Amino acid sequence: MKKTILALVSVVCLSLGLLSGCSNAKNPAAMSGSASAEHSAKLKVVTTIFPEYDWIRNILGEQLDNTEVSMLLDNGVDLHSYKPSAADIKKIVESDVFVYVGGESDEWVNDVLKQVSNKKQVVVNLMELMGERAKLEETVEGMEGEHDHDHDGAEEDHTYDNHDAHDQDADEHEDEAEYDEHVWLSLKHAQHLVQGIANALGTADPSHAQMYTRNAKTYNKELQQLSDDYQKAVDGATQKTLLFADRFPFRYLVDDYGLSYYAAFSGCSAESEASFETIRFLADKTDELGLKTLLTIEHASPAIAETVRANTKTKNQTIAVMDSLQSTTAADVEAGANYLKTMKDNLEVLKAALA
Repeated sequence: MKKTILALVSVVCLSLGLLSGCSNAKNPAAMSGSASAEHSAKLKVVTTIFPEYDWIRNILGEQLDNTEVSMLLDNGVDLHSYKPSAADIKKIVESDVFVYVGGESDEWVNDVLKQVSNKKQVVVNLMELMGERAKLEETVEGMEGEHDHDHDGAEEDHTYDNHDAHDQDADEHEDEAEYDEHVWLSLKHAQHLVQGIANALGTADPSHAQMYTRNAKTYNKELQQLSDDYQKAVDGATQKTLLFADRFPFRYLVDDYGLSYYAAFSGCSAESEASFETIRFLADKTDELGLKTLLTIEHASPAIAETVRANTKTKNQTIAVMDSLQSTTAADVEAGANYLKTMKDNLEVLKAALA
């Protein structure tokens, strides 16, 4: 994948250079900046996944109509399977602000950012913003171990301020343990990330920095209220354990509220078929704990959950879905999807699972 990304980056940068030269030669007004003034005046913000995109919409407030905001993963592919197209790379290279997760699934980003000529570009890496709040991936009892996900040995670059830092050599991180990248699923950490993004937007657009800070503060109050609702639900629940017959990207969420969990695979696992031992373990745990609900994530096959249920004593568990917000589509956005609503829906599923 790394070689493919490098090739795409080279093609995109070459085409941009040629187009820029041709445009300036044929249109002297382009050099003076008088052409397409309205278009060029808009701040260009590019995000990888939906949570970033929706947070930014709320932070921008009345400036949303004056900003071009793009979400790269808008066709249903999840973060772990995504490969940027030439059009995606072009958007990143031309952006004023670029926001990405910065975990193991984004190891391709460094090669793209090295080609950005705009030294004022502001880059937000969520994992870098998390700092010591970030958690290492874990394998709990009964979970199938991690396998090599073939990230092609790509370098990592954890950057969130200005483009000057993009040229760091990240080879020293090659052998480090991998961090759980699903940081957006913590309502508590989301508030910190929203503030970091607001600061970045203020850096790129100083004239509206105070408004971005105010909007972030208002939005964070809503996130905190929903977090309080989660805590209240957990405090009043009789059950304190979740069981995912699927991948498990919700570690940050369960840690926030003191919940335990069992799962077939870790959040970044590429596996889709569970072994007999895993099925047996999850079925036995379901019986032992008297669980009434088996959980999966969005767009996942229910096959593992159905097999686990078939191997329990009662065989009557409900199979429910919690949305990890990794594969929200452009169509979902058009239909009114937003981060808070999805997390509220997840809360209702959580309440039923803990009953």
